[in-house]
Amino acid sequence: MANNLRIRAIGAAPLAQRDDPGGEAAVARMLAHWQGHLECAFHDRPDLLVLPECCDRYEGHDPARAQAYYRCRGNRLRDLFAAAARAHECHIAYAAVREAADGTWRNSIQWLDRCGDLAGVYDKNHVVIEENTEHGIVGGKAAPLIQCDFGTVACAICFDLNFDELRLKYAAQRPDLIVFASMYHGGLMQNYWAYSCRAHFVSCIATPGTPSAILAPTGELLATSTNYFEDVETSVNLDCALAHLDGNWDKLAALKARYGRSVDIHDPGRLGPVLIRSNHADLSIADMVAEFDIELLDAYLTRSLEHQHRTREP
Repeated sequence: MANNLRIRAIGAAPLAQRDDPGGEAAVARMLAHWQGHLECAFHDRPDLLVLPECCDRYEGHDPARAQAYYRCRGNRLRDLFAAAARAHECHIAYAAVREAADGTWRNSIQWLDRCGDLAGVYDKNHVVIEENTEHGIVGGKAAPLIQCDFGTVACAICFDLNFDELRLKYAAQRPDLIVFASMYHGGLMQNYWAYSCRAHFVSCIATPGTPSAILAPTGELLATSTNYFEDVETSVNLDCALAHLDGNWDKLAALKARYGRSVDIHDPGRLGPVLIRSNHADLSIADMVAEFDIELLDAYLTRSLEHQHRTREP
């Protein structure tokens, strides 16, 4: 049955350093900056709001000044977003540098649920060398899936997108959604992560002129920010599955004939798999797949590989 999720990503550029005294004045300015963004973020009642990497940092701060600012800031920006999450019953992916309980600094996504509670934390696994040596950021090791009321979410931050080590962990876990907070775009890696993990993908990019976007599990672009608007928002249906056309042509035709508008079968072209989405009030995509004995993409590829291993020459 349809599992519709409305997603908004705010691709806001970092605030520039000013000749202010820092401390409380800097925190107050940042709070006002994000309060301004939040005032128009909920007009279409999104279910998920994604913020860019290090969303509440100041551009131009040297490491010592940045850490002093973060200590003064504490959790006050997170508290601002938690209050917004509660007021609007919206999940918020808050991406920021934080000081961990062990005293180390982490580049993290802190996940706030619809009640404003902390539902999970992802620490950037693959930090840039200078991020560690100059700014003291320590890379994490865990690749947790965050459980939400709409499904499971995997997180990645900036440089992470270059490394198969993290991607393969997520590909094995099959999240419903990947949230990517960053200062760099990643190019085709966004599309590849979406397809290889069989997940919808939302990128929120802090770099001016670089688009934020929402992608389908086929790797296709569903919505993007523009040169005029730094935010992107659209709805996606997470009740979906990928099936290869091989062996499924007649089954897919019969599925569409039976359920009409209650099922979407989208062919991206040149790939082989199609994306099937259930719009039915009572039947999930799993129900439909089972009814017509449709072999899903991963099962087909696994069966093909096993056959190849049995039959190819020694």
